[in-house]
Amino acid sequence: MDIKVDEKTVIVFDLDDTLYNELDYLRSAYCAIAKELKPKQWENLFAQMFSMYRNKENVFQYLAATFKVEKELLITLYRNHNPSIIPFQGVLPLLKAIKDKKGKLAIITDGRSKTQRAKLNALGITDYFDKIVISEELGTEKPDAKNYLSIEQTFTGYTCCYIADNVRKDFIAPNKLGWESIGLIDNGRNIHSDSFLYFTKENLPKTFVKRISDIKIT
Repeated sequence: MDIKVDEKTVIVFDLDDTLYNELDYLRSAYCAIAKELKPKQWENLFAQMFSMYRNKENVFQYLAATFKVEKELLITLYRNHNPSIIPFQGVLPLLKAIKDKKGKLAIITDGRSKTQRAKLNALGITDYFDKIVISEELGTEKPDAKNYLSIEQTFTGYTCCYIADNVRKDFIAPNKLGWESIGLIDNGRNIHSDSFLYFTKENLPKTFVKRISDIKIT
């Protein structure tokens, strides 16, 4: 689909499962934890951990009991590791095309500041964005309108469009505020797979695309 962008347009993105697959962050974190707990045979432990996750087992409970470590340590390792993740195909060309049209770029994402900023840095996209809104820094999470109003306050008089994936919480506020909105369809690897429960008018984006590379800037 085509999006018209000019110097009074701000395109706002979600992060997890919109610009990359959050499952890849989980795999990256599991690798870091496995290397910490069992450095000589970390691959075996990683394979076991990921299989347990896929089977909805409590991975951290297993690790804490088996390796006699506190869950808090595992959580810290998970949140603070240096992630090995890559953006979806088409993300970098899309960001560049928006900038070439003099449009502004922003992020609205839930999570902890250190973790989310580490993800942006690992993806190599931090410098593209004119404003980054992270729930921990603002003190509110989506769907709270404050997260979106902070964009409007920064970019007064701009046309806003939000591109995200989670219909449970991503589009409620922008719909109320009159933003344009685009939903990215689950590619089968999203962390949250219960979107079908929230297919109501207030939750749905204006339109869906199968992949980020389907969005074209005019």
